[in-house]
Amino acid sequence: MLPFKKLPGVEGSTCTVFPNPISRSWPNEINPNETKDFGLRQVHSVIYRAKWTFPPRGPKKKLRNLLLLLLLSPALLAQDWKVDPSWLHRYVPGLADENSVSSSACHYQPIFGQGDSENRVMLSVARFGEATLPAGANCENALLNREEEIYFILEGDGDLHYGEDTYAMRANDFAYLPPGLKHSMANASDHALRVLIMGFKIPASVSIGRPLPKPKIVNLDEVKEETVEGHPTSVLYKLLLGPRTGKRDAIDDAYVVVSFFWMSFAPGGTNFPHHHETAEEIYLMLDGEGEMVAGGGLDGVEGRHPAKAGDAYYFRPNCTVGFYNRNKPGAKAHILAVRSWVPLPEEED
Repeated sequence: MLPFKKLPGVEGSTCTVFPNPISRSWPNEINPNETKDFGLRQVHSVIYRAKWTFPPRGPKKKLRNLLLLLLLSPALLAQDWKVDPSWLHRYVPGLADENSVSSSACHYQPIFGQGDSENRVMLSVARFGEATLPAGANCENALLNREEEIYFILEGDGDLHYGEDTYAMRANDFAYLPPGLKHSMANASDHALRVLIMGFKIPASVSIGRPLPKPKIVNLDEVKEETVEGHPTSVLYKLLLGPRTGKRDAIDDAYVVVSFFWMSFAPGGTNFPHHHETAEEIYLMLDGEGEMVAGGGLDGVEGRHPAKAGDAYYFRPNCTVGFYNRNKPGAKAHILAVRSWVPLPEEED
């Protein structure tokens, strides 16, 4: 039989009091929280439930209890407050079509941003999703005055409508689409066309110039692999697209996109856990398997999560991000990533 004590200030009330949670386990204990991935263990947090019992009350005592409940209710409601996540995960092949935007010609499956259930979390990312065009299909023209986009051809051949002109694109081609110019994709081939569409919001404080008369279209195979200073040599990078002030990327025309890049991991290779104070980032696993780093705990240990082809991760500013490839002979992994600038509040004034 467990001991009972009176609750101070409430006459006749009783509360079950449990001994030290470290010494032993009790029937009314909620299961401790533990890290679940790859054997990482953290300190247990144990929560106890208290069971209150009250003897029959008269009208005055019932009123007193009601007032006490009203005083406690704000604290109870505060416990239910929902905060925005610092990172998101989506398995692209398993996404439900209920959030997709389809027409007879074009099917768009949102992954992050516009059309996704947690769009509110995005800061500079407007959209990140996949468009599928059947043979002979055309997507509607888009004209975005304060957004820039990147198209990356995942599969098939298509035509990019850029202003009044048309340009051919094939698998692994990517193109930068500036604000203020209408554009769209069309599929004139006999096979399906899959396009990764990435859009980013340009702050009002940023001045926008005139768009280039012709788009820059580059193929992934044309970009050299290289190591990046400050990063392990076990991962090679292809620097695909960056800001207008840069000179290192295949295309340097962006206003908000800090870096659009491709990573190739050797067996046991890693992208060391890190974070970006003024940028949000998206990783899309193209192939391979490994452990994605997303966030971390108070103990300073990064959170590791299984990752495979088709997994997409979104990271808010200051969220820990990284990747560990499998340390097995022949284990390769490739990730397509994009990072976009998020201005600090004082930078917007």
